[in-house]
Amino acid sequence: MIRTKLFSLGGIILAGAVTAQTAGDPAEGRKLAGQCRTCHGIDGYAKIPIAPHIGGEPAPYIASQLTAFRDGSRTHEMMTVVAKSLTDQQIADLAAWFSSHSVTATLTADAAGAPEVCVACHGENGIGLAEDVPNLAGETNIYIDVQLKAFRGGKRTHEVMSAIAADLTDAEIRAAADWYASVQLEISPAD
Repeated sequence: MIRTKLFSLGGIILAGAVTAQTAGDPAEGRKLAGQCRTCHGIDGYAKIPIAPHIGGEPAPYIASQLTAFRDGSRTHEMMTVVAKSLTDQQIADLAAWFSSHSVTATLTADAAGAPEVCVACHGENGIGLAEDVPNLAGETNIYIDVQLKAFRGGKRTHEVMSAIAADLTDAEIRAAADWYASVQLEISPAD
């Protein structure tokens, strides 16, 4: 049943959920990224377990999340404050900077063990397969667990993830979190 929901709702992602964005300048984004370094690192490799890695994420995903924090449709005690003052151009610049990094994900276990409900969008190795799907490779199991439970409980909403997470047990959430946390992630800064 979960797999059926995934495929029936998955079309939403591929149907163009990404909207037109302001063109970003990676060099300007790098300057702005100084305010991100404490939690996410200057190159987007998280420094604390409750922050996600954002280096190598697709620009549309980064821009949509920063915009959601800015407008209050997604809340977090730190990110809401940080994003509140960002202009559309600054969001585009930050998205351009962090998305300019390349990522390499290496499985540490047999791919057959990947969480079936996740792989259609996030891949076996945790690299998102669409522009509005985040990478999960190398995230801490704490971060993934918290986010899945936020989707399940309605604290965080998304047309696909809310429906998928609604049917997940704590054990399934933990298994998915542990799987993606075990993937080795390397983020290479832009040249």
